[in-house]
Amino acid sequence: MRGGAETYYDAKDVVLAVEVVSPESVTRDRERKPQLYAQAGIPHFWRVEENSGKPIVYVYELDPALRSYARMGVHRDRLKVTAPFDLDADLAAIDRI
Repeated sequence: MRGGAETYYDAKDVVLAVEVVSPESVTRDRERKPQLYAQAGIPHFWRVEENSGKPIVYVYELDPALRSYARMGVHRDRLKVTAPFDLDADLAAIDRI
């Protein structure tokens, strides 16, 4: 992040972008933002949604040749990934936090 009061990061400094979808942001978070992140070259994108009252995480990785994301997984009860870092999160416990 740049010094001062800026509220953004340069795309080259971002490894993972995460969007939490809400009713008023569905189109932006599912369609427009992933396109912009891919065009900017951000290697990983996760989309978090609510499904029947429970979290669901869609995990994507950038195909740099196509400048678009490929879905790497859909996680409902447990989010376990090794890229862009090792993470093992119990999604079923989120409502108990």
